[in-house]
This record gives sequence, structure tokens and C-alpha cells, in this order.
Amino acid sequence: MPSLTLLRHAKSSWDDAVARDFDRPLNTRGRRAAVVVGTWMRREGLAFDHIAASPAVRVIETLDGVSEGYGTPIEPEWDKRIYLASAATLLDLVREFPADADAALMVGHNPGLEELVLTLVPDAEGLRSEVEVKYPTAAVAVLSWPGGWADAGAGRATLDRFVRPRDLAEGLGPDD
Repeated sequence: MPSLTLLRHAKSSWDDAVARDFDRPLNTRGRRAAVVVGTWMRREGLAFDHIAASPAVRVIETLDGVSEGYGTPIEPEWDKRIYLASAATLLDLVREFPADADAALMVGHNPGLEELVLTLVPDAEGLRSEVEVKYPTAAVAVLSWPGGWADAGAGRATLDRFVRPRDLAEGLGPDD
């Protein structure tokens, strides 16, 4: 049974004058949230056989912070197809993950990540309602389903965990 962890990039800065959305960096709260999420991932014992990530600046900086909190470098395969991808594209990528990988991490963007969770997890599943409300920056969803990566499909997954930065530390919520 594969385990798929989906991490949305941390809060980015709209104050920096960059020519392209792709180049937006994290803001101070985002950098802090990335470290906090990495610390939580280590504490929860999350480990990955395969890591795929968007090469956008805010994802690269998110993984730098997550690595700091995790205590070891997280070195993904950078995949431009993840940048602002739809849920359908992300699902195609998941189905291509190496068959020998038991646990994978995908780091990317909304709305694709949120839509992927809502596609894979059945309507009646408990934590799904939290994702329906909002999949905020630096949130982590951990899913599993029977079979392998190629068996990922609509309504087949269980949402085992859904954690937002504000669940882990003060000052990381939308009203902080």
C-alpha cells in the first residue's frame, strides 16, 4: 500500500518585485512554517523513497526550510510539470512513480494539490472536510490506498493525516 505525502509550498511573498510568478520567494512566516513542518515530519517518522517537486523558487525555499527542520536534506527530482499542475496532471505523475517506492513526497501548488486530495479521497472520509474548507500554504496531507502507484484513482484513498502549520505552532495561522 503506497503512502503519498502532499506538501503545499509555504507562504510566499507578494512584496518582492519579480518578473514571473515562478520566481516568488517565501516570506518570513513561510520560512518559519517550512521549518516547523519539517520538524513535525521528522517527529512523525515520515520518510520517503521518492520525492518529486516543482522547481518554482517558493518550493525550493520551502524544501530548504523543511530540510532544516527534518534534520537531513530532502533532495527531490525537480519536475516542471508539477508547477501549477491540475489534479489530473498530478495524478498522472503519481501513477508514474517508481514501483519499488513505498512512500513518496510531492511538493507543489494549489489548486492542484487540494483538488488531487479531493479526487482521491471519498466524500464521506472524515479529514476530507478539512481539506474542503482550505488547503493552506505549508499544509501536509498523507494518503494511502490499496495496490500500487498505478492504482491511484478517484475515491480510492484514505486521508491518514492532514496538518496545517497553525496546528503546529502559534503565529502560523491566517489571523496571526
